[in-house]
Amino acid sequence: MSGNNLVLPIVLWGRTAPTHCISSLLVMDDFSTIITGCHDGQICLWDMTPELGICPRAMLFGHTASITCLSKASACSDKQYIVSASESGEMCLWDVNDGRCIEFTKLACAHTGIQFYQFTIGTQREGRLLCNGHYPEILVVDATSLEVLYSLVSKISPDWISSMSIIRSHRTQEDTVVAVSVTGILKVWIITAEVSRMQDLDPVFEEESKPIYCQGCQSISFCTFTQSSLLVVCSKYWRVFDAGDYSLLCSVPSDNDQAWTGGEFIAADKVIIWTEDGCSYIYKLPASCLPASEHFRSDVGKTKEGSIPPLVYSIANRSDKQLLICPPVTRFFFGRREPFHKLLIQGDSAGRLSLWSIPDTSPLQPLSTATELQVSSTISLQEAFDKLTPVSAGIIDQLSVLPGKDEPIKVTASVYIPSQGRLVCGREDGSIILVPATQTAIVQLLQGEHMLRRGWPPHRTLRGHRNKVTCVLYPYQISPRYDQRSLVSGGVDFSVIVWDIFTGEMKHIFCVHGGEITQLIIPPENCSTRMQHCVCSVASDHSVGLLSLRERKCIMLASLDTSSPSRLSSGVRQMTTWWWDALTALSTSGRWTQGNLPKYSHNALVVQSMKTNLTDPDMHVLFFDVEAVIIQLLTEEAQRPNPTLVSPETLQKSQAGADKGGSFLANKIFKQVKETMKETIKEHLLDEDEEEEEEMRRREEKSKSLSLLEYNLTMDTAKLFMSCLHAWGLNEQLDGICLERLGMLRPHCPISFGLISRGGHMSLMLPTFKESLLSKLSLATGRKLTLSDIVGKGTYGVSRAVTTQHLLSVISLANTLMGMTNATFVGEHMKKAPAR
Repeated sequence: MSGNNLVLPIVLWGRTAPTHCISSLLVMDDFSTIITGCHDGQICLWDMTPELGICPRAMLFGHTASITCLSKASACSDKQYIVSASESGEMCLWDVNDGRCIEFTKLACAHTGIQFYQFTIGTQREGRLLCNGHYPEILVVDATSLEVLYSLVSKISPDWISSMSIIRSHRTQEDTVVAVSVTGILKVWIITAEVSRMQDLDPVFEEESKPIYCQGCQSISFCTFTQSSLLVVCSKYWRVFDAGDYSLLCSVPSDNDQAWTGGEFIAADKVIIWTEDGCSYIYKLPASCLPASEHFRSDVGKTKEGSIPPLVYSIANRSDKQLLICPPVTRFFFGRREPFHKLLIQGDSAGRLSLWSIPDTSPLQPLSTATELQVSSTISLQEAFDKLTPVSAGIIDQLSVLPGKDEPIKVTASVYIPSQGRLVCGREDGSIILVPATQTAIVQLLQGEHMLRRGWPPHRTLRGHRNKVTCVLYPYQISPRYDQRSLVSGGVDFSVIVWDIFTGEMKHIFCVHGGEITQLIIPPENCSTRMQHCVCSVASDHSVGLLSLRERKCIMLASLDTSSPSRLSSGVRQMTTWWWDALTALSTSGRWTQGNLPKYSHNALVVQSMKTNLTDPDMHVLFFDVEAVIIQLLTEEAQRPNPTLVSPETLQKSQAGADKGGSFLANKIFKQVKETMKETIKEHLLDEDEEEEEEMRRREEKSKSLSLLEYNLTMDTAKLFMSCLHAWGLNEQLDGICLERLGMLRPHCPISFGLISRGGHMSLMLPTFKESLLSKLSLATGRKLTLSDIVGKGTYGVSRAVTTQHLLSVISLANTLMGMTNATFVGEHMKKAPAR
């Protein structure tokens, strides 16, 4: 699929919410959206109501490593941009409204903190991003282009910056950047209007460098209420400094079993400090820290360790906390315009968000009787999924629900074969399902008679693995040098099985590994002839096997013990480097990364399995290439004046000739099929006796067709596509025509669409988006709506970018179908009962 093509994603999430181990979070200024980044590289957008209700809306894909920090990247409310950074040095600029990636870049250094800074030159306002991290300076980046403009450099004791804060001056045109290095040295840079105009890489040196003995600094924040104090939080203590001369005003140690991880001023006289285990405490500052008090600066330079200020509130201080994989992330935000909430927000490794509204008035009580603040709102991704009615559908849920069981069997590995229109799904019980992709998607997304049929659509089940299927590979799809009948699967039971995809027969079992199979890979083209008919299997016991599909034996098994390299043959030695690359690629297997959409040229539909974490079941994204749908419709119209129903099997057996007057695309396709057939015949003559080949052909003819049904793949794809995109509910008369005359089908509930943007970055709407959309539309119309009321309206209520793509797609595809003489969505195959 070309990057310039109009490709629309539709996602089937399934009932299990994606893993979202939160590593960073951010709240937009208008308090309507929360953004969370996770350790697996995804970003989640959550809608927040004025009553502090939370609903997950969309998930953004594109980062290849853990999200280290998030920051707003614009000051105006009509253009809500954020910037994200990952451990691998990636930076992305996103539009919060629709999840578009506006700009992205990759630097050689990883950021751990980003702060947005806006300055004014005359009437022009410009945004900058001040970044700190695993490098000894602060980078100043343009907030629009993500270009590094200049850097704030340390002349004295340069080191990594742990944390920084921007002090805005209302009296002068000079703003101050205050930072603390990992060795506990405070650095001060002055940013004047002249410095802000800089567009080159000349460094700006610090104005002041002062040791404050705050090693292991976790956060530094400026008191916006008094404009005169700095709060520095370290793991073992937190301290308050005078922002004028950086004198120490107050120091409070932590308990032995606690480690502070951050803090903020919540009022002129109060701070909130949070710990590594997710607890938070609100303290009232002593009079020596308050400019309005007559005792201000009375204890300058005296740490007075042990004189703990009064504890006003404790938050989430529970001993029965859920065991978490990694420490939760806690942040404090307050509204600078309506609504003026003061919110403490926490995200944990279970994908849960919790909100506490901090009251302005507080009781002054002794430490032992500090009031525990109750949570205002809390929800996890899985809880949001569980509340959905109807439940979020998976790609083959109708074939996976067992009698007496609530949950369907989870899909753990899958591969789509566009040339046959088939989806191969390996499941956690060891079975493999082969099913027509368009028909199973129609069942999950659209209403119709098929809902009442058990076991629809027709499918085939392959049984051989004794436990969960971990990976599935169709080698012929990657390289035509392989037999197009061979399907390879690996499982938790240490085995690799070769199947005949047309007959469903098990051809061979490889049992050579001592751990579960984690990956199946095709060797590169420049290998020896013998290796070109092998697949490489990688297992959890750190072994790599070279399995010959032709000879049906393991040519070589390699482990990480390389103490005897002389024993390796020359043919194996050339593969060694590639194998170790295969081993190190395990961590990103199954994830969506930049531009990894399969390049299946000229396919109207591509089904891509995805997971946010390797332990998750597969979710599936249907990528519709509008141009390819139109080309295939017109090509079939030109080649077959009389409509005939075809199946994947008849497509393979059809003649390979093409009309000279046909399109270039048609000639190219038939030429590829012809070459493939030649190559296959040549391989058979070389590798098998004629008797074996004849026996195999006889067996294939006797076996029943896998599809059990004939269908038009292109027309079914167009039917699915148009039914999902139509704006149901806006015009009842038009809806009736679409259902009765055109054969379209109405969706069960609002469809989870997606948006592909720059560099292959992608946003996918979570199935829970319809809850927040329902509340928004109910508020706009002034009446209580149900999900059935917004099935079609929801299509055009997401964002302008999505609406534009959908309108272009509907108009172009509808014009194509109207120009065809034999186009119809009313197929007899959808009315007949499935053959037994």
